Amino acid sequence: MELTTAQRDLLLRGLQFVRSSVKLSLGESRLPDEQRTEQLEAIETLEEHLRGNLASQPSANLS
Repeated sequence: MELTTAQRDLLLRGLQFVRSSVKLSLGESRLPDEQRTEQLEAIETLEEHLRGNLASQPSANLS
């Protein structure tokens, strides 16, 4: 999937909020530690993919 820089940055910002939500969830909404760890790892993998994906695109698609 091709993304512009603005689209990628927006997705990365959104992932920061998702990560914070997973880390800071309390009470009944808190996931078991194993699930939280898995979700945080999945978020990190997606962030790395988004950063790497943009670097591999031709510069014409970066606007």
